[in-house]
Amino acid sequence: MKSSAAPAPPSKYGTGKEALLRAAVAVVAAKGLRGLTYRSVAEAAGVNNTLVAHHFGSRDALIAAALDWAAEQSISASKLREAAALGHSFTESLLELLLAEPELQVFQYEMILEARRRPELAAAVSALYENYVSALADGLTASGLTHNVQVVARTLFASLDGLVLQYLAGVDRAIIAASLEEVHDVLLLRTGTGGRA
Repeated sequence: MKSSAAPAPPSKYGTGKEALLRAAVAVVAAKGLRGLTYRSVAEAAGVNNTLVAHHFGSRDALIAAALDWAAEQSISASKLREAAALGHSFTESLLELLLAEPELQVFQYEMILEARRRPELAAAVSALYENYVSALADGLTASGLTHNVQVVARTLFASLDGLVLQYLAGVDRAIIAASLEEVHDVLLLRTGTGGRA
């Protein structure tokens, strides 16, 4: 009787290229960029490491693709465009993002720090920030802000970025939530819709 190999267990990251990107984010969040290899991504995704090479061609291409993917996932999950447009709960939208997939944020901070050591990553990190600022600017424009939209969006993102980093560093959720509410009130004042009394 011939025994056949057991099928590989399904990946917790899904299938296809997105599964490899999710796995890359998880590896970097857990081990840092130095732990990112074709083998580590393949093991996390439950595939052969040649598949990673096939999809991305180089480690740097994998890093750039994972950074773009992580930013888009974060923007989408946090509903930044909608939150900035003031149509949704600003604080809850952002806290949901942190609670749902903190590894996306950890991955991005790892990449930002690594770009200080590896200048070839600087363009990808700059694009990461521009994606966030653009998403906020879109929401601010939708809320009726017409003056200095990019400056306001960049300032708002700097506040949010700092609060996310503090949350990941262990600052209590209630403190972060109160700070997010304050940022939201300032934004409401800036857009002329008023803040809390």
